[in-house]
Amino acid sequence: MMVFTSSFASTSLHGKEVLWLASIFSGIILCVIVYASTAILSSLFFKGYGKLNSVEKNEWNNRGFSTVHALFVSFASFYLLILSDLFNVKSHDDVVITRSSTTSDTVLGISIGYFLTDLAMILWNFPALGGLEYVLHHGLSIGSIALSLISGQVQIYILMVLFSESTTPFVNLRWYLDLAGLKSSKLYIWNGVALFFGWLVARIFLFMFLFYHIGTHLNEVKEYFLFGVYTLIMVPSVLAVLNICWFWKIAKGLVKTLTKAKHC
Repeated sequence: MMVFTSSFASTSLHGKEVLWLASIFSGIILCVIVYASTAILSSLFFKGYGKLNSVEKNEWNNRGFSTVHALFVSFASFYLLILSDLFNVKSHDDVVITRSSTTSDTVLGISIGYFLTDLAMILWNFPALGGLEYVLHHGLSIGSIALSLISGQVQIYILMVLFSESTTPFVNLRWYLDLAGLKSSKLYIWNGVALFFGWLVARIFLFMFLFYHIGTHLNEVKEYFLFGVYTLIMVPSVLAVLNICWFWKIAKGLVKTLTKAKHC
């Protein structure tokens, strides 16, 4: 705990605070811009958009910035975790869980901005855009990302969890196709298959690896991040349970879709 406190106190907070606030604000503005752009482009290129009611249009536009955030954060997480040397064990002398960079801070800040915006819309339109499970998911995400951002610790695990957002575009496409009456189309079927395997990899297997990594680095986590060690264990555990529940629904939906396709 002393190591965490001293390292955090010695950091130049003024410059970091400006970066954090700018990133969060940028994430919110990005959501607003994409929301408005989705409405404009959809009205121009999708004839069915004008026939939607206000609730459906709101969710249509909401899923637009949800998709953009998912693409951004999944690519950014993949770059930071795999392509860059930020978390490469051989590239630095310090402990991997203490590593962060301006780029990773920016990514986390933008993601907080997204989750704040989406959570505000969920609460304002409750329960049209999602039930209590979405409120829980977003609340835990905001809290854990903010704690990691401010402390500069365990960003490797936060980025692993954020990479799981790579499944979101498939979820949104499924909703769009369903609303458009294309549940019997080949695109809907193939999207369902991609969602199933994508979810299995990004939200089941990846979380198993995350818990394995935490377990093998638990002593380091306790030494450098004692303040948030319980949060680090609790939040991914809750998200993992949610992921398993949603995966069960996805699997049942896929079986139902494939069964119907065989009989057509």
